[in-house]
This record gives sequence, C-alpha cells and structure tokens, in this order.
Amino acid sequence: MDNLTHSLAGALLGQMGLKKLTGRAMPTLIIAANIPDIDAYASFLGTYGLTVRRGITHGPLALLLLPVMLTGLVLLYNRWRPAAQPVHAGKLLLLAYIGTLSHPALDWLNSYGIRLLEPFSSTWYAGDTLFIIDVWIWAALIGCFVWSRWREKRGGNWQRPAWLGFAAISAYIVTNGLITAKAEALGTAAVAARVQEQPDRKLRRETWRPNLPSSPTPAGYGPTVTPELVVANPQPLTFWRRRVAWRGDGLFGSLDYDAVRDWNGIIFEDGARPINLDHPAFLRVKDRQDVRDYLFWSRMPIVVILPDGQAFLADQRFSGGVYRNQFVVALNPSPATAEGR
Repeated sequence: MDNLTHSLAGALLGQMGLKKLTGRAMPTLIIAANIPDIDAYASFLGTYGLTVRRGITHGPLALLLLPVMLTGLVLLYNRWRPAAQPVHAGKLLLLAYIGTLSHPALDWLNSYGIRLLEPFSSTWYAGDTLFIIDVWIWAALIGCFVWSRWREKRGGNWQRPAWLGFAAISAYIVTNGLITAKAEALGTAAVAARVQEQPDRKLRRETWRPNLPSSPTPAGYGPTVTPELVVANPQPLTFWRRRVAWRGDGLFGSLDYDAVRDWNGIIFEDGARPINLDHPAFLRVKDRQDVRDYLFWSRMPIVVILPDGQAFLADQRFSGGVYRNQFVVALNPSPATAEGR
C-alpha cells in the first residue's frame, strides 16, 4: 500500500487507545508503520529495483530488528527532548512491533506482492484483495481519525470512532477478499469451459455464467485451454470490479468481473493470445540481466510484439498499455533506432 495509508493506519492504532500506553507512542506507531519501506530507494534503480523492493526489509529478520532499532532511536531522542508523558521502553518496543507488523499485513493485500520470508525464501505472496492506493480506505482512516481527535478534544469517548473505523475497514477488506475469490473461481471455470487453443477464437465481450449451457465447439477447434494461473486484479475506485488475468497452455487473456452488475457472471474482454515466451525476440536476450531481474519479480510474464516489430517483456497484471506502463522491459530497439545506427 502507499505510505499515506500506512501512516494513517499507525495513527488510527494510536487513537484506538495504544497511545495511552507510553509517551512517544504516536510518532513511534506512525514511523513503525512505514519503516519497512526504507527500501523505497529501489524505485530509482530501474529494473534491478524490482529485485530489491518489498524484499528483505519486509521479511522476518527485518521485522524482528527494525522495531528494536526504532525504539532505541526514539529513546535517544527522548533523552535529548523528554516527552511530557513518561516513556516506558518495554511498552514503546511493543508499539514499534505492532506498527511494523501492520505494514506487511497491508502490503500483502494488493497484487504487487511481497516476499514475506526473505532472505530464507524469495517467493512472492499477494492477496489480490485491494488496489495499491484505495481511496475508500483513505476516507475511512481520515474520517475516523478526525472524528476521534474531535471527541478527544471535547472529553468524549475518543477511542470508539477509531474502533469503529478499524471494524469498518476490516469488513471492507473481507468483502474485497470474497469478491476476488469469486472472480477467480468464475474466471477459472469460464476459461476451462470456453477458451479454445486457437488464438482467433472470438470471445470479446461474451458473458459466461456457470448455469448457462456451453456453446458447441466449432468445427476444427481443438480442446479447451487448461488455466494454469488466474489472478483477479482490484481496480481503482470501483472496488467491486476485477480485471481477471488468466494464462494456460501458452495462451493468455483477460476477463471483466463486476460483482454489482452480475455476481454469477463474468465477461471475456478478448480472445486468447500467445504468451510468446518462445519468441525469438525474447530468447535472444533471456539471459540479459534486466530481463532476469524482471522475471524474478513477474508473476505473469508475457512478450508483447507491436505492429512495428518492437518487442516488450511485460506482466499481465500491469499490461493495460505498453507505452504507458512502467513495468516493461524493451527487448529490441525500435526500427527507427536500429536504422539510425
């Protein structure tokens, strides 16, 4: 998730009553909720940064050590500028752990993924539950924090709004998890039932429901595709929708799921297209370092061949437009560049 969400989550934890435990509680919770993102510098490292981001600083060793380091720094600062409220080292360490652990819990919920066991395992884990920037969670966090602070200044029960916010956000996350699970189940069944091995199979904007009889296989078409991986990506603003990416038998495609419009139906956005990981443009450079770095991170790699012959390595989860997409690697120069050499 974004750092505003992490910061607001730490602040809400404080308003739930944790800030009463010790002095310096609120800054500790807010900093701790962000501290695993000390690897943010990786964003400036190009493709190599994909191998660094959300790795060791989000793994078990860092989650054990970072709270201890943060507590030590806060205690040193407090010796220089003592807080009005007494500071208890043990309680401060507890809050540092709570804030720090909230970070991977939120990061796991989106499609980008997180390496929860680094350095012991480089496996990526992703909950595919929330979009990376969720404005509805922003609204709940900000609204409940402001409400809690307003009641605190007036001597009311200021913890209740924070707890209500925590409950509402938890229910929202569970609801989104159910939507993702439904979308992936429908997507898997739809692909297995309808997609044929031929890339020219016309399935654009075709609705599939499990209770509808399958259309007969056209003459000359082979057996249906076996889906190997189906990922339902949350969408910005419209949290009830999912763009479902699927791949199998060397083909890939996408579906559109709208839980409000049709809970039990899913729409094919396009027909099957080749993944192209056997394309010469990819095979020529598959051992190049930036390509290897990208494949280390990518859950659903594809090779996109443009009409002008340019080839890009992309990821289905973030392949809405090659030119607008930061998550791509150029595999060959454009014809204009090649002619100019």
